Amino acid sequence: MSQQLVQLNALLAALRTNPFYAGKLSGTGLLDGVASLAEFHARCPFTTKAELVADQLANPPYGTNLTFPLERYTRCHQTSGSTGQPLRWLDTPESWSWMLDNWEIVHRQAGTTAADRVFFAFSFGPFLGFWTAFESAQRLGCLVFAGGGMTSTARLRALLELRATTLCCTPTYAIHLAEVAAKEGLDLRRAAVKTLSVAGEPGGSIPAVRARLQELWPGARVYDHHGMTEVGPVSYECPAQPGVLHVIERAFIAEVVDPASGQPVRACERGELILTNLGRTGSPLLRYRTGDLVQHSTGNVQRSACACGSRDLALEGGILGRVDDMVVVRGVNVYPSAVEEIIRRIGGVAEYQVRVSRANALAELTVTVEPQPEAPGDLAERLAAAFESRLALRVPVTLAALGSLPRFESKARRWTRD
Repeated sequence: MSQQLVQLNALLAALRTNPFYAGKLSGTGLLDGVASLAEFHARCPFTTKAELVADQLANPPYGTNLTFPLERYTRCHQTSGSTGQPLRWLDTPESWSWMLDNWEIVHRQAGTTAADRVFFAFSFGPFLGFWTAFESAQRLGCLVFAGGGMTSTARLRALLELRATTLCCTPTYAIHLAEVAAKEGLDLRRAAVKTLSVAGEPGGSIPAVRARLQELWPGARVYDHHGMTEVGPVSYECPAQPGVLHVIERAFIAEVVDPASGQPVRACERGELILTNLGRTGSPLLRYRTGDLVQHSTGNVQRSACACGSRDLALEGGILGRVDDMVVVRGVNVYPSAVEEIIRRIGGVAEYQVRVSRANALAELTVTVEPQPEAPGDLAERLAAAFESRLALRVPVTLAALGSLPRFESKARRWTRD
């Protein structure tokens, strides 16, 4: 029996005291265990965010997806609300420790050791990822610095003075910090940073964004990863293949399915990532529809080892976007990650915004870019030509004044819809 199956059956047995899943799985026989993962996939329904939101609204403030009495829980976090109503999520000490174990894998695969000094350029609000990243690095033995409550300039000065070797933040914020450094006359070539550990957006696995980050932070390598408040840290970047994320399968059962049919997709096809967390018993999720769009190269079956030695599910290009972020413009499927790749590849753009408007029921795309001071005068024309070449669409591009577009510390919100 596989280790995943052993863990799954232990989790299912524990869910008899979980009101949410005891009710959801009533009549399925799943709480008595399964003989195979195939049986689990066939008999277990998906869990959706809409269900969880409805449960928390009906049973405030935490909902009923709690396996233990409330007194057992010691942590409360919540989702960012970037894709709808925020969710509160509780953890027991055991579930929290399980997540820190997973985060240690992320750190180690990025080459981080106890000898490193890790700077966290986050606000340290209620979002889970900030805290798990920080505490796991501390547990690994690193010297850690919480950069919450600081301006970008103060963070940069501290990062340089402390000789931090790893910077943790979003890709967008790493670009912004480099922008600020240039304005303040702070030479990032003097920085000791050798690792940019980025997440929160798809950018870390977009080749043009990676190239831009490594240009702005001389001597540093970008390492991408991803996770969610609902499931915890999920993936780490393949050390042998930049831009490929491996799901931590000792902690998760991962599937990739067609978003419409719910059926497994074949290798090299895009689909929605479905996750079952195996160790977060206090607040579990079974076959959770993450909404993350991915492309797996290794299929949903037994697979050979990757060049890095891992047999964990490989996601080509990392998280490609959100299933519900796709916009159909004049018959062309457009994802935010594709737009960002074009913009970053052309270069000369400090920040940008995309507006999706509908006229006569047809979606139209317009892009506003804030040029860098040294950007060429024909930047808008170059971008428009690139959009037409790569997307087969005519996309109007306008220029904004220097410093006029918003900057983001956490997840960038560049797309607006009418």
